[in-house]
Amino acid sequence: MTKTAIFAARQNEPCPECGAELVIRSGRHGPFFGCSEYPDCQYIRPLKAQADGHVVKVLEGQACPKCLATLVLRQGRFGMFIGCSHYPDCDHIEVIDKPDETSIACPQCGQGTLLQRKSRYGKTFHACDRYPECQFALNFKPVAGECAYCHYPLLMEKRTVKGPTLCCASKLCGKPVAITE
Repeated sequence: MTKTAIFAARQNEPCPECGAELVIRSGRHGPFFGCSEYPDCQYIRPLKAQADGHVVKVLEGQACPKCLATLVLRQGRFGMFIGCSHYPDCDHIEVIDKPDETSIACPQCGQGTLLQRKSRYGKTFHACDRYPECQFALNFKPVAGECAYCHYPLLMEKRTVKGPTLCCASKLCGKPVAITE
């Protein structure tokens, strides 16, 4: 049995099972409608049955480029995004947090540039924008430059207790590079 928060907003809608009033409750999976006679009546239903995320705000004056319906701000599995209010009939989505481009060339393929990305656990890393063709990834901040020891075309900035340190980004080398100013 999951615990629900004390938040319970009354609705003017009767419970289909017992006829008591429905209230909005908040649980660990988000808000839902529940019977006010809980635990005697166990009726619940989702607040809104949408598979793409909860509607946070309706964006007035902004139309969907595909179907001209209004756009809404939604909270989904991977964060906030803008989507069409006529989902699933219209699947238009706009990403809010676009990845930061670094203008540093990918050392593995030489064709793409490195982008800042987030893992599914929220950790920041840098990867080639040509993924999945190029699978280069780096857990530290890339810095344009060449290693003095192995001549690898990319350096990375590691944060240590002593402060930031530049190191070779090659897995074979990894030696610290002296910072010259």
